[in-house]
Amino acid sequence: MGATNNQVESFKALVASLRDALREPEQFTLSYAAESSAFVRFNHAKVRQAGQVQQASIGLKLINDGRHADLDITLSGDPQVDQQRLAEGLQQLRETLPLLPQDPYLLLNYNGWQSQNVQAHPLPDTEQAVAEITRAAEGLDLVGFYAAGPISRGFASSAGAFGWHQANSFNFDFSLFHENGQAVKASYAGHDWSSEGFAKRFQQAREQLAFLGRPLRTLTPGQYRAYLAPAALEEIIGMLCWGGFSAQSIASKSSPLQKLYGGDQRFSALVSLDEKVSGSLSPAFSDEGYPRSDLRLIVEGQAGDRLVGSRSAAEYGLTANGASGGESPSALNMRGGVLPEAEILKQLGTGLYISNLWYLNFSDQPAARLTGMTRFATFWVENGEIQAPVSTMRFDDSAYSLLGSQLEALTEEREMLLSASTYSQRATASALLPGALISRLTLTL
Repeated sequence: MGATNNQVESFKALVASLRDALREPEQFTLSYAAESSAFVRFNHAKVRQAGQVQQASIGLKLINDGRHADLDITLSGDPQVDQQRLAEGLQQLRETLPLLPQDPYLLLNYNGWQSQNVQAHPLPDTEQAVAEITRAAEGLDLVGFYAAGPISRGFASSAGAFGWHQANSFNFDFSLFHENGQAVKASYAGHDWSSEGFAKRFQQAREQLAFLGRPLRTLTPGQYRAYLAPAALEEIIGMLCWGGFSAQSIASKSSPLQKLYGGDQRFSALVSLDEKVSGSLSPAFSDEGYPRSDLRLIVEGQAGDRLVGSRSAAEYGLTANGASGGESPSALNMRGGVLPEAEILKQLGTGLYISNLWYLNFSDQPAARLTGMTRFATFWVENGEIQAPVSTMRFDDSAYSLLGSQLEALTEEREMLLSASTYSQRATASALLPGALISRLTLTL
C-alpha cells in the first residue's frame, strides 16, 4: 500500500504544479499510468529469464480556445526532475497550440468527479508461483510467460476531476508441446492465485497433450457440431468488439453489429454481455476524463447499451459514458449457462472440441460473418470421447448463427482471460467468458 500512497502523492504534486502554471483560459487533463511487474519466461519447463519492470508515465493534454495537443512524458521518480519535465512539456504544447485548427468535436467534461479504487488483492509470491509451475511441468516441454504485479492509473483535470485506480493481477500464458510439434495453449489468470485452480487448469492442458500423440484426423468441409472453449469464444467476441458496440460505428453504419442494433437480427436469449467495469482491472474512468459505469451491451440476445466516447457524443448528440477513444470494451463479462464443465463431451456427443481459434477476420462484415482457423488442441469427439486431434481447418460462419440460432448451451463455469499484451505496458483488458456448445459450425477447407 505504501507504494500506492507515494504514487498518488507524487501524481497530486504534479497536478498542483500544473494548476499553478496554467494561464487563463487554458485547461488541462493529466492521465497517469504505472506498473510494478514481475516477468518470468519459461522454456523447456525451466526459468530462462526473470526480471522486474517499474515504470510510470503521464499524458498531458493542453486545451485553449477549442484547440488541443497531447504529450506523453516518462517519469523518473525524482520529484524535481519530473516537475521540470512537466513544465517543459507544458511550454512545448503552448507553442504547438496556435499552429493547430480548432476541433469541432472536442467535448470536455466540466464535472469535478472523484473516483478512488484500490484493489489490494494479495498477489501470489512470485517464487511460490514459479515453484508450482515448475513442479507441474516436470518432464514436459512447456513454454510460457508469467507476469504479475500492481497496475495503477490516474486522471486529473483543471475542472477538478480526480480519479485513482490500482488493481493487482497475474497472468500465466503457456503452451505444452508434444514431441510431434503439436501444442496445447492455455492460460491461468486473475486476482487471486489458487494452487487448486492452477492445478486443475494445468491438468486439463496435460490431458489434452496426451491426445495430441494420436494420428491426425482430416475432416471434409461441411457442418459439424462444435464446442468452443472460452479462449475460442473470446476470439469471436473480440472480433465483434472491433466497432461492434461503438456509437460512432453504429451511427456511421459501419458496425459489424449494425443489424443487431437496427433490430433486424438477434442473438440467442442465452447471450447476455456486459461491460463490467466494477471489480475489473480497468479503471472506472477514461483517459478523456469521463467516469465509466457498468453497461449492458447485449441483454438476452438483444442490443443494449453502446459505448460512447466524448467525440461521438459531440458529433451525434449522445451522452458520453466513459468509452475509450476506440469505443471498444475492456472489461467483458458474459453470463454463464447451465452446462456443467464435466458434461461438455457428453453433450457434444460427436463433433469438434475447439480450444483456440486464430487469424480471424470478417468475410462479410455487415452480416457479422467471420472466418478464421482452428489452432492448437482441436479434437474430433465421438460418443462423448476424444478420438483424435484434427488437422487445421478454416471456418466461415455468422455470429448470428454461432451465438444465435445454432447456440445450444453455455457452460456454468467461466474462465477469466486477461490480455497478455505487454506492448509498452501491461494491459488492463479482461474477459470473463463461458464455453459455448454449437449445433452447427461451418468448416470451409
